[in-house]
Amino acid sequence: MKYGDLLKDKLYPFLNIKLVNKKYGTLGFALLLIVPVFIIIILIFSFSSDSQIAVFKSHEEKIFAHYQEHIFGIDISHYQGRVEWEKVKQFKNGEKISFIIMRAAIGEDEEDQEFTTNWINVKKLGIIRGAYHYYRPDENSIKQADNFISIVNLEKGDFPPVLDIEALPNYQSIKSLKIGLIKWLNKIENHYGIRPVIYTGDSYYHDFLNDTIFQKYVFWIANFNRVKKPKHKNWKIWQFSETGQIDGINHDIDFNVFQGDIMALRKMILK
Repeated sequence: MKYGDLLKDKLYPFLNIKLVNKKYGTLGFALLLIVPVFIIIILIFSFSSDSQIAVFKSHEEKIFAHYQEHIFGIDISHYQGRVEWEKVKQFKNGEKISFIIMRAAIGEDEEDQEFTTNWINVKKLGIIRGAYHYYRPDENSIKQADNFISIVNLEKGDFPPVLDIEALPNYQSIKSLKIGLIKWLNKIENHYGIRPVIYTGDSYYHDFLNDTIFQKYVFWIANFNRVKKPKHKNWKIWQFSETGQIDGINHDIDFNVFQGDIMALRKMILK
């Protein structure tokens, strides 16, 4: 339906505005002027919203195409709710899901509500699985490591433990934060016999973690901007979208690309 027909056939009759009568009256004339303006505003906002969605979807498609020789995976937590795991096999473009990393622990004493269920079901799918710890900067790093260890039982074929650091401390310096992170990383490596991976944002890394003490670690970098790669030069995993959609999960999900093929990923897993 054309915009002019919409005004004439739907809106003006509803407002009791007679187009054939030139004597609208003050209210009628005002409405005659105001209504089209409001409709134009609504159409503009609607178009803007649809355009943003299209841009993000287009960006996801471009990343899948640009990294077609690489492998892709997702990460989840209880925010995605209950997952219909029998439907979780591939992305909507047909690309296979090669790894799934899930939140296991939060801070000193919390466990993700869906971790145990997710952990068991991903194992059944035969997809490489991993677990991450959401680090709280103002809580004791050793207690946080103990919390992760008490929850996660890694097995042969699992991805290395992941430290998720994206928050800043309120009660300590950045120097103290780094010391705490190293303590967590060391304890986890000693326990599982494999070096952990660090997850963080692109800007967070450059502002706070660009330090020689972290050079030996593999980085999983989040950057949702419309770029072809993160600023971090040595990223191993790039979380490039937080608005992904796949069958079996009813909420937005994070999409990740691994810097390499499935053989490169298998070299990283627990032996």
